[in-house]
Amino acid sequence: MRIVRFIIIFFISILLLILALVNRQYVDFRFLPINLSDQLGVSGSITLPLFILTFIGILVGVLLGFFWEYLREHKYRKALSQKTKKVKVLENEIKKLKNITNNEADQILELLE
Repeated sequence: MRIVRFIIIFFISILLLILALVNRQYVDFRFLPINLSDQLGVSGSITLPLFILTFIGILVGVLLGFFWEYLREHKYRKALSQKTKKVKVLENEIKKLKNITNNEADQILELLE
């Protein structure tokens, strides 16, 4: 299984390297529309290679996906936590009841002797 994982990682790395080599041209990435940046007096653009913008887009998408999944699973984690606490309480109650039962049985045995 480990070999399959390394093979997949190798092929993905090769594909990302090819993507980076093919998209080396520089592009202007604008944060604001041209008219708005002129009115605000702010330079709303940066010049980067296209592959870096692509990798940043992929990274942002993955992080947003992780965050969205974390929020989606919150109700399941909360329910699991509540049930775990309930199980601990019930286990403690069972231990107490076993101790009470054993003490009563010991008292009955003492009376019989």
